[in-house]
Amino acid sequence: MNQSGTIKSVEPKYAIPGAEIAIEIDGFSANMRGGNGVFVGGEKCRIVAASSSRVLAVVPDIVGSIHTQIHLEVEGRQSEPFPIVIGKKLAGGMHIVANPAVDPLDDALILTRSGSRGQQLDETLFRLEPDGFLDDMPYEILNPTGIAFDREGRMFVTNRARGEVYLMDRDGTSSVYATGLGVATGIAFDKNGEMYVGDRSGTIHRVKELGIVETFAVIEPSVAAYHLAFGPDEQLYVSAPGLASFDAVHVIDHEGFDERFFRGLGRPQGLAFDKAGNLYVAGCYRGHHGITRILPDGSAGEHFVAGNNVVGLCFTRKGEMIVATNDSVYSIPCGIEGVLLG
Repeated sequence: MNQSGTIKSVEPKYAIPGAEIAIEIDGFSANMRGGNGVFVGGEKCRIVAASSSRVLAVVPDIVGSIHTQIHLEVEGRQSEPFPIVIGKKLAGGMHIVANPAVDPLDDALILTRSGSRGQQLDETLFRLEPDGFLDDMPYEILNPTGIAFDREGRMFVTNRARGEVYLMDRDGTSSVYATGLGVATGIAFDKNGEMYVGDRSGTIHRVKELGIVETFAVIEPSVAAYHLAFGPDEQLYVSAPGLASFDAVHVIDHEGFDERFFRGLGRPQGLAFDKAGNLYVAGCYRGHHGITRILPDGSAGEHFVAGNNVVGLCFTRKGEMIVATNDSVYSIPCGIEGVLLG
């Protein structure tokens, strides 16, 4: 056996800087004196807890590459490296409260600097181009929250302060599309192109066409937001973060009746599906922060991405998962084909 110990597994296999990961080990001393320790991409990790078989470590803020390795070190001896994927930071200084979105016409990422409720910031919407250029968008939208594109590639943004949805034209102008939506947060489109908006006080609204709003479903209120996503089964999935550590993701059928799809999440927020029908939820699961992957039938979940303060996610056409925290956005090349629209 290597005298520095052996890494048997790392969970999860994807993480962003600052996240806590669990390392199953064999033959490693928990004594962290001198140069002993756990290293990701050559950078030493902070150890949260350690035993003879398991170490909890925090991913360093600066990691040299995305596809990198983790190793143990004891008195100058290194263990065999173990692969791990660390998200690459794309942008910081944001204030994101829901999923980012991918522009279906050119694959740019749309990000928000939302601000606290009622706070008007000078720059609130940004485009991150595929080449990495970040530019503010010329829209003056108060508290932009949810973002969605319809089948025609038009962008819509919710304003939680005024209970409105805006249609954002590509010439830099915007117009009010619907009003009277309460604390409007999440937004999604069904297969017929109808818009659904979540009012965190307890209502899912359906906007059938310009300005025509009806109540689609009523569920429990949220302290933060309603996050919406349509699944491959064409049903609407909703997270409504509360103050408990055992919140549920709801599924609402075509008639507006809701059931609990999966329970056991702490403060579940942004939702996204892959084309295999797995649901990914930003939140906390069994004490692990980041993103949880839930099987299509809701029978089980797993900690898929480790990360702190994660509020949303989306997938790109390149198989990347875009992970959004309160203030930053990361790219994780995970090879997953996501459902981009709706």
